[in-house]
Amino acid sequence: MNKPLACPICGKEIVDAAPAAERRFPFCSARCRQIDFYRWCTGRYAIVEPLSENELQEEFNRFQQFES
Repeated sequence: MNKPLACPICGKEIVDAAPAAERRFPFCSARCRQIDFYRWCTGRYAIVEPLSENELQEEFNRFQQFES
């Protein structure tokens, strides 16, 4: 048996009965979709990868240039 999908914002179960034009997958509503978009725009979500020691030093040096 498949586990029902849940909205990542509010946790409400997503019913796959809506016509294709009305679907807001993976969200249950336009409101939840907008909340997710707002979180991306304000930096609450981020795709982060670890930096190597060299990359960290380069970023630090670049930052120091703006401070001077």
